[in-house]
Amino acid sequence: MDSEIKEEIPVHEEFILCCGVETQVLKCGPWTDLINNHSSTRPKLLIFIIPDPNAEEIKDIYGVRGQVEHKLAFLRTQVPKEMKLVVIGHSIGSYFSLEILKHAPELPVIRSILLFPTIERMSESPKGRFATPLLCWLRYALYVPCYLLLKPWPEKIKFLAIRMVLQMMDIPREFLCMNMLEPFCLVNAAYLGSQEMREVVKRDDETIKEHLPKLIFYYGATDSWCPKEYYDDMKKDFPEGDIRLCEKKIPHAFVMSFFQEMADMVADWLKDDLSKM
Repeated sequence: MDSEIKEEIPVHEEFILCCGVETQVLKCGPWTDLINNHSSTRPKLLIFIIPDPNAEEIKDIYGVRGQVEHKLAFLRTQVPKEMKLVVIGHSIGSYFSLEILKHAPELPVIRSILLFPTIERMSESPKGRFATPLLCWLRYALYVPCYLLLKPWPEKIKFLAIRMVLQMMDIPREFLCMNMLEPFCLVNAAYLGSQEMREVVKRDDETIKEHLPKLIFYYGATDSWCPKEYYDDMKKDFPEGDIRLCEKKIPHAFVMSFFQEMADMVADWLKDDLSKM
Protein backbone atom coordinates (compact mmCIF):
# COMPACT_ATOMS: atom_id res chain seq x y z
CA MET A 1 0.00 0.00 0.00
CA ASP A 2 1.35 3.40 -0.94
CA SER A 3 2.15 5.62 1.97
CA GLU A 4 1.89 9.36 1.74
CA ILE A 5 4.86 11.24 3.10
CA LYS A 6 4.00 14.62 4.53
CA GLU A 7 6.70 17.21 5.02
CA GLU A 8 6.90 18.53 8.55
CA ILE A 9 6.50 22.30 8.46
CA PRO A 10 7.78 24.07 11.58
CA VAL A 11 5.30 26.28 13.38
CA HIS A 12 6.30 28.61 16.17
CA GLU A 13 4.58 31.27 18.22
CA GLU A 14 5.77 34.76 19.03
CA PHE A 15 4.36 37.71 20.93
CA ILE A 16 5.37 41.11 19.63
CA LEU A 17 4.40 44.64 20.55
CA CYS A 18 2.48 46.14 17.64
CA CYS A 19 0.78 49.53 18.01
CA GLY A 20 1.26 49.34 21.75
CA VAL A 21 -0.61 46.04 21.98
CA GLU A 22 0.84 42.60 22.63
CA THR A 23 0.19 40.68 19.42
CA GLN A 24 0.28 36.93 18.97
CA VAL A 25 1.99 35.85 15.75
CA LEU A 26 1.98 32.27 14.50
CA LYS A 27 4.75 31.68 11.98
CA CYS A 28 4.59 28.67 9.70
CA GLY A 29 7.89 27.92 7.99
CA PRO A 30 11.62 27.73 8.73
CA TRP A 31 12.17 31.49 8.83
CA THR A 32 12.16 33.65 11.93
CA ASP A 33 13.30 37.16 10.99
CA LEU A 34 12.20 38.48 7.60
CA ILE A 35 13.57 41.99 8.00
CA ASN A 36 17.19 41.16 8.84
CA ASN A 37 17.50 37.92 6.90
CA HIS A 38 18.91 38.71 3.45
CA SER A 39 20.10 35.22 2.60
CA SER A 40 18.95 33.21 -0.38
CA THR A 41 16.83 31.06 1.92
CA ARG A 42 14.48 33.92 2.77
CA PRO A 43 11.01 33.25 1.31
CA LYS A 44 9.86 35.25 -1.69
CA LEU A 45 6.22 35.23 -0.66
CA LEU A 46 4.37 35.73 2.61
CA ILE A 47 0.85 34.43 3.14
CA PHE A 48 -0.74 36.78 5.67
CA ILE A 49 -3.80 35.39 7.39
CA ILE A 50 -5.99 37.81 9.31
CA PRO A 51 -6.19 36.72 13.25
CA ASP A 52 6.34 46.96 17.05
CA PRO A 53 8.52 48.45 19.09
CA ASN A 54 8.49 51.51 16.85
CA ALA A 55 4.83 51.43 15.90
CA GLU A 56 2.71 54.37 16.89
CA GLU A 57 -0.04 53.52 19.33
CA ILE A 58 -3.47 53.38 17.74
CA LYS A 59 -6.51 54.97 19.25
CA ASP A 60 -9.38 52.52 19.72
CA ILE A 61 -7.21 49.51 18.88
CA TYR A 62 -10.06 47.07 19.53
CA GLY A 63 -12.46 48.82 17.16
CA VAL A 64 -12.92 48.11 13.46
CA ARG A 65 -10.70 50.94 12.24
CA GLY A 66 -8.10 50.23 14.91
CA GLN A 67 -7.91 46.60 13.86
CA VAL A 68 -7.28 47.61 10.25
CA GLU A 69 -4.51 50.00 11.30
CA HIS A 70 -3.03 47.28 13.51
CA LYS A 71 -2.72 44.88 10.55
CA LEU A 72 -1.26 47.62 8.37
CA ALA A 73 1.28 48.50 11.05
CA PHE A 74 2.35 44.86 11.29
CA LEU A 75 2.84 44.55 7.54
CA ARG A 76 4.75 47.82 7.31
CA THR A 77 7.07 47.15 10.24
CA GLN A 78 7.53 43.38 10.26
CA VAL A 79 7.57 42.49 6.55
CA PRO A 80 10.12 43.67 3.94
CA LYS A 81 8.61 46.14 1.46
CA GLU A 82 9.59 44.08 -1.57
CA MET A 83 8.09 40.81 -0.31
CA LYS A 84 5.03 39.69 -2.25
CA LEU A 85 1.91 39.04 -0.21
CA VAL A 86 -1.12 36.79 -0.26
CA VAL A 87 -3.77 38.13 2.12
CA ILE A 88 -6.44 35.71 3.31
CA GLY A 89 -9.39 36.97 5.31
CA HIS A 90 -12.25 35.09 6.92
CA SER A 91 -15.55 36.72 7.90
CA ILE A 92 -14.73 40.23 9.21
CA GLY A 93 -11.14 39.51 8.20
CA SER A 94 -12.37 39.84 4.61
CA TYR A 95 -13.44 43.40 5.38
CA PHE A 96 -10.00 44.06 6.86
CA SER A 97 -8.41 42.61 3.71
CA LEU A 98 -10.27 45.04 1.47
CA GLU A 99 -9.32 47.91 3.78
CA ILE A 100 -5.67 46.89 3.51
CA LEU A 101 -5.90 47.03 -0.28
CA LYS A 102 -7.65 50.39 -0.08
CA HIS A 103 -5.35 52.14 2.38
CA ALA A 104 -2.04 50.53 1.43
CA PRO A 105 -1.96 50.18 -2.37
CA GLU A 106 1.84 50.22 -2.20
CA LEU A 107 1.91 46.75 -0.62
CA PRO A 108 2.78 44.07 -3.23
CA VAL A 109 -0.37 41.97 -2.73
CA ILE A 110 -0.63 39.45 -5.55
CA ARG A 111 -3.76 37.69 -4.30
CA SER A 112 -6.43 38.28 -1.68
CA ILE A 113 -8.84 35.50 -0.74
CA LEU A 114 -12.03 36.44 1.08
CA LEU A 115 -13.68 33.48 2.80
CA PHE A 116 -17.32 33.78 3.87
CA PRO A 117 -16.89 37.55 3.56
CA THR A 118 -18.84 39.81 5.89
CA ILE A 119 -18.16 42.97 3.90
CA GLU A 120 -21.65 44.49 3.79
CA ARG A 121 -25.02 44.75 5.53
CA MET A 122 -23.95 42.79 8.58
CA SER A 123 -26.78 44.01 10.78
CA GLU A 124 -29.32 43.06 8.08
CA SER A 125 -28.17 39.45 7.81
CA PRO A 126 -30.13 36.75 9.68
CA LYS A 127 -27.44 36.44 12.34
CA GLY A 128 -26.92 40.19 12.37
CA ARG A 129 -30.55 40.92 13.18
CA PHE A 130 -30.13 38.81 16.30
CA ALA A 131 -26.63 40.00 17.20
CA THR A 132 -27.17 43.74 16.71
CA PRO A 133 -29.35 44.41 19.78
CA LEU A 134 -27.28 42.00 21.84
CA LEU A 135 -23.94 43.56 20.94
CA CYS A 136 -24.96 47.19 20.56
CA TRP A 137 -27.32 47.67 23.49
CA LEU A 138 -27.41 44.69 25.84
CA ARG A 139 -23.67 44.03 26.05
CA TYR A 140 -23.25 46.64 28.79
CA ALA A 141 -25.58 44.67 31.04
CA LEU A 142 -23.38 41.61 30.57
CA TYR A 143 -20.09 43.24 31.56
CA VAL A 144 -20.57 43.20 35.33
CA PRO A 145 -21.87 39.59 35.54
CA CYS A 146 -19.06 38.57 33.21
CA TYR A 147 -16.41 39.97 35.53
CA LEU A 148 -18.11 38.81 38.73
CA LEU A 149 -18.70 35.25 37.52
CA LEU A 150 -15.63 34.50 35.41
CA LYS A 151 -12.80 36.50 36.97
CA PRO A 152 -12.70 34.55 40.26
CA TRP A 153 -12.72 31.15 38.53
CA PRO A 154 -9.52 29.15 39.07
CA GLU A 155 -7.62 28.31 35.89
CA LYS A 156 -8.35 24.60 36.36
CA ILE A 157 -12.11 25.25 36.42
CA LYS A 158 -11.87 27.40 33.28
CA PHE A 159 -9.89 24.66 31.56
CA LEU A 160 -12.50 22.02 32.42
CA ALA A 161 -15.39 24.26 31.36
CA ILE A 162 -13.84 25.06 27.98
CA ARG A 163 -12.94 21.42 27.37
CA MET A 164 -16.50 20.34 28.16
CA VAL A 165 -17.96 22.90 25.75
CA LEU A 166 -15.59 21.81 22.98
CA GLN A 167 -16.53 18.17 23.55
CA MET A 168 -20.24 19.00 23.39
CA MET A 169 -19.68 20.85 20.10
CA ASP A 170 -17.43 18.06 18.76
CA ILE A 171 -14.58 20.51 18.25
CA PRO A 172 -10.98 19.22 18.30
CA ARG A 173 -9.10 19.94 21.52
CA GLU A 174 -6.41 21.80 19.60
CA PHE A 175 -8.79 24.76 19.65
CA LEU A 176 -8.74 24.89 23.44
CA CYS A 177 -7.79 28.42 24.40
CA MET A 178 -7.83 29.68 27.97
CA ASN A 179 -8.46 33.24 26.79
CA MET A 180 -11.97 32.24 25.75
CA LEU A 181 -13.26 32.86 29.27
CA GLU A 182 -11.15 35.91 30.11
CA PRO A 183 -13.53 38.84 30.77
CA PHE A 184 -11.09 41.25 29.09
CA CYS A 185 -11.20 39.20 25.86
CA LEU A 186 -14.97 38.75 25.96
CA VAL A 187 -15.58 42.46 26.51
CA ASN A 188 -13.28 43.47 23.65
CA ALA A 189 -14.83 40.88 21.33
CA ALA A 190 -18.30 42.22 22.12
CA TYR A 191 -17.11 45.80 21.54
CA LEU A 192 -15.62 44.91 18.16
CA GLY A 193 -18.80 43.05 17.25
CA SER A 194 -20.92 46.08 18.07
CA GLN A 195 -18.80 48.23 15.76
CA GLU A 196 -19.06 45.65 12.99
CA MET A 197 -22.85 45.80 13.14
CA ARG A 198 -22.78 49.61 12.88
CA GLU A 199 -19.95 50.18 10.41
CA VAL A 200 -19.96 47.25 7.99
CA VAL A 201 -22.94 48.41 5.97
CA LYS A 202 -22.17 49.45 2.41
CA ARG A 203 -20.06 47.25 0.18
CA ASP A 204 -16.90 49.00 -0.99
CA ASP A 205 -17.49 48.56 -4.71
CA GLU A 206 -14.77 51.06 -5.64
CA THR A 207 -12.02 49.06 -3.92
CA ILE A 208 -13.42 45.77 -5.22
CA LYS A 209 -13.48 47.09 -8.78
CA GLU A 210 -9.93 48.45 -8.54
CA HIS A 211 -8.47 45.17 -7.24
CA LEU A 212 -10.91 42.68 -8.78
CA PRO A 213 -8.28 40.69 -10.77
CA LYS A 214 -6.48 39.70 -7.57
CA LEU A 215 -9.60 38.91 -5.50
CA ILE A 216 -11.28 35.55 -4.86
CA PHE A 217 -14.61 35.57 -3.02
CA TYR A 218 -15.95 32.38 -1.43
CA TYR A 219 -19.52 32.51 -0.13
CA GLY A 220 -21.39 29.93 1.90
CA ALA A 221 -24.59 28.46 0.48
CA THR A 222 -26.31 28.58 3.88
CA ASP A 223 -24.40 31.35 5.65
CA SER A 224 -26.49 33.39 8.07
CA TRP A 225 -23.84 36.13 8.26
CA CYS A 226 -23.57 36.69 4.50
CA PRO A 227 -26.59 34.98 2.92
CA LYS A 228 -26.75 33.73 -0.64
CA GLU A 229 -28.46 36.91 -1.83
CA TYR A 230 -25.21 38.77 -1.09
CA TYR A 231 -23.43 36.30 -3.36
CA ASP A 232 -26.08 36.80 -6.05
CA ASP A 233 -25.63 40.57 -5.84
CA MET A 234 -21.86 40.23 -6.18
CA LYS A 235 -22.18 37.97 -9.22
CA LYS A 236 -24.59 40.41 -10.83
CA ASP A 237 -22.49 43.51 -10.10
CA PHE A 238 -19.11 41.92 -10.88
CA PRO A 239 -19.77 39.23 -13.51
CA GLU A 240 -16.10 39.13 -14.47
CA GLY A 241 -14.94 38.53 -10.89
CA ASP A 242 -13.83 35.26 -9.33
CA ILE A 243 -16.83 34.82 -7.05
CA ARG A 244 -17.58 31.30 -5.87
CA LEU A 245 -20.39 29.62 -3.95
CA CYS A 246 -19.62 26.75 -1.60
CA GLU A 247 -20.99 23.41 -2.81
CA LYS A 248 -19.66 21.38 0.11
CA LYS A 249 -22.00 22.57 2.88
CA ILE A 250 -19.10 24.15 4.75
CA PRO A 251 -20.36 26.43 7.54
CA HIS A 252 -19.32 30.01 8.21
CA ALA A 253 -17.25 28.93 11.23
CA PHE A 254 -15.27 26.40 9.19
CA VAL A 255 -12.26 26.63 11.50
CA MET A 256 -14.10 24.43 13.97
CA SER A 257 -14.60 21.31 11.85
CA PHE A 258 -13.71 21.95 8.20
CA PHE A 259 -10.28 23.56 8.51
CA GLN A 260 -8.50 20.86 6.50
CA GLU A 261 -10.99 21.03 3.63
CA MET A 262 -10.64 24.80 3.43
CA ALA A 263 -6.85 24.66 3.67
CA ASP A 264 -6.68 22.16 0.79
CA MET A 265 -9.04 24.26 -1.31
CA VAL A 266 -7.15 27.52 -0.75
CA ALA A 267 -3.83 25.81 -1.45
CA ASP A 268 -5.24 24.61 -4.77
CA TRP A 269 -6.38 28.13 -5.68
CA LEU A 270 -2.87 29.45 -5.05
CA LYS A 271 -1.04 26.92 -7.21
CA ASP A 272 -0.90 29.17 -10.27
CA ASP A 273 0.30 32.18 -8.27
CA LEU A 274 2.98 30.15 -6.51
CA SER A 275 4.17 28.56 -9.75
CA LYS A 276 5.07 32.03 -11.04
CA MET A 277 7.30 32.84 -8.08
